[in-house]
Amino acid sequence: MSPDDQFEARVLGGPTVLIEYGGLRLLTDPTFDDPQDYEVGPDRYLTKTAASAMAPSALGSLDAVLLSHDQHPDNLDRAGRALLPTVPAVFTTESGARRLGGNAVGMAPWQEQRLERPGGGTVTLTAVPARHGPAGCEPVTGDVIGFVLSAPDLPTVYISGDNASLDLVQEIAARFPSIDFAVLFAGAVRTPLLDGALLTLDGEQAAQAAGILGARRVIPAHVDSWAHFTEGREQFDSAFAKAGLASLLRP
Repeated sequence: MSPDDQFEARVLGGPTVLIEYGGLRLLTDPTFDDPQDYEVGPDRYLTKTAASAMAPSALGSLDAVLLSHDQHPDNLDRAGRALLPTVPAVFTTESGARRLGGNAVGMAPWQEQRLERPGGGTVTLTAVPARHGPAGCEPVTGDVIGFVLSAPDLPTVYISGDNASLDLVQEIAARFPSIDFAVLFAGAVRTPLLDGALLTLDGEQAAQAAGILGARRVIPAHVDSWAHFTEGREQFDSAFAKAGLASLLRP
């Protein structure tokens, strides 16, 4: 079995990705509610437009949830919150872990955790920095992290979380010069909250991020199921084709 055979990813909708890695089963940002509106402030709503491709009851056993942040319903909705106590550990931001309590484990950028593999050995989970908007957005959008999964006999996997900063991608590439698979959250999210500034990567920036990382394969996530995503999978694919990187996109 090649190292690449030890990694599989299925995008279930929005930011929710089911990952199998070195015998571990991991889930990113759980969102399983039916389509609906969420009130997020006075006269401000987020609208979910499509159901998940899989119900929580169909997931099977999970070893951990990798939660980029807990404060927005398009990354952790009601059904996602109900799922969290059923998994052994939820790795998230330090502030998120304080809010969630229970099995939540807070991680600062560059902090590592070791995950025990079912067949023996460990996977290193590294929290990496992310910024959910333009510089200085944190008081408005809150803390966010991404993750890197690595092991000597496995491909290195980057999960961006809701990151809008290519400068941070440069920092991550400097620490991890051999990214094999990049799960990139895109969608070109814009809301009136920060005067329409990008809160995640758009397709063009995602292609730039893939180039910076030197990724061998890219898994697009966070490109569907929500009305405030201003770009979808078609625009993501088009941006990679324009950049000459269409071959990186994993079916």
